[in-house]
Amino acid sequence: MTAAGEIDLLEDTWAREVPHAQFARLRRDDPVHLHQVPGGQQPFYAVTRHADIVSVSRDPELWSVELGSFFVRDQTPEALQSIALTLIGMDPPKHTRYRQLVSTAFSPRMIRKLAADVGRRAERLAGTVAERGGEVEFVADVAARLPLEIICEMIGVPSADEDRIFDWSNRMVGHQDPDFRTTEEDGQVAAAEIYAYCDRLAAERAEEPRDDILSALVHAEVDGERLTAHEIDMFFVTLCVAGNETTRNLLAGTLLTLAERPDVRADLVAHLDDDALWATATEEFLRWNGSIHNFRRTATRDTVIGGVPLPAGSKAVLFYTSANRDEAVFADPDVLDVRRTPNEHLTFGGGGPHYCLGAGLARSQIKSLTRALLRRHPHVELAGEPRRMRSDFINGIKYLPLRFSGV
Repeated sequence: MTAAGEIDLLEDTWAREVPHAQFARLRRDDPVHLHQVPGGQQPFYAVTRHADIVSVSRDPELWSVELGSFFVRDQTPEALQSIALTLIGMDPPKHTRYRQLVSTAFSPRMIRKLAADVGRRAERLAGTVAERGGEVEFVADVAARLPLEIICEMIGVPSADEDRIFDWSNRMVGHQDPDFRTTEEDGQVAAAEIYAYCDRLAAERAEEPRDDILSALVHAEVDGERLTAHEIDMFFVTLCVAGNETTRNLLAGTLLTLAERPDVRADLVAHLDDDALWATATEEFLRWNGSIHNFRRTATRDTVIGGVPLPAGSKAVLFYTSANRDEAVFADPDVLDVRRTPNEHLTFGGGGPHYCLGAGLARSQIKSLTRALLRRHPHVELAGEPRRMRSDFINGIKYLPLRFSGV
């Protein structure tokens, strides 16, 4: 356990709990806290206040992602080169040009077109819960399925290969958790496997394009040049992982909350057709259960955050989980209020160029699946002890046994 008074925001803490008490103390007493990292790595500044996180997020010229990646821990030069080929690892103006290649697929107009399909899939999954007698391991049986099906279809992955994407994704982002990573090298093996898989699909799309994101990437040009195979691989991985892993954890967090809060669940069940309530409830679940702890940025020059001087090269780690409970922004931040408005949570980032591309799609899936489950099964309770992911990046619930019923 963390000793009294000690600040520890690394992976072992997150495996036990969300450190809300530590964040409250930091926001009050040390909002730009110099946090040590074991293993001789460069320490980072934990940025915990909402306003400071928004300020950093919206100044990519000062706060680079390419210089040090978006991870808490320092990366090798080789890893940095690969990360800089992902959308979330690029700085503008390169990021702007590459994001345009896929942004249309996640536009509000496209999300509205997808809504009916999301709804149908959500209803089907609610039906499978009944087929299982109401008792499920929610993460694998339900939460993982909807975002995985949707993003795989959008990208162009055959439905028969969805479970392979699920496995690769777990092994790549869960490398700090022993339940997902079987050996020290397994995350790298998973990456190599998914790259090889993408290369095969991309070769097919080069010959026979389809109406999917992968075809668009294979035939796209940036500054007059086609994307390299490695660039396509990195796009593919980012979309597969971000498109299913984050929403899976948002869904699991939402249902855990409902199992723990029968008063909130009963309120929503009594107002299943109240679209306005479901819109504000979805935002509150997002505030309450963000799927990413943080993103790192690196200072390109000497600067100041919240009155604290930081030299060029400093690591600033933006803790969205803390910002979502900031007393300066949210009235009664430790109260779950499904009618809260406004709700300026930072679950999808603090704005700026890296605001989450799939925010609208995630909202649609959370609202549709939660609503479908409660319409069919108005009662839900824990059927065992949940287990959290050991990760300093992903706010994940890896095991969530639930019991649904109609009473």
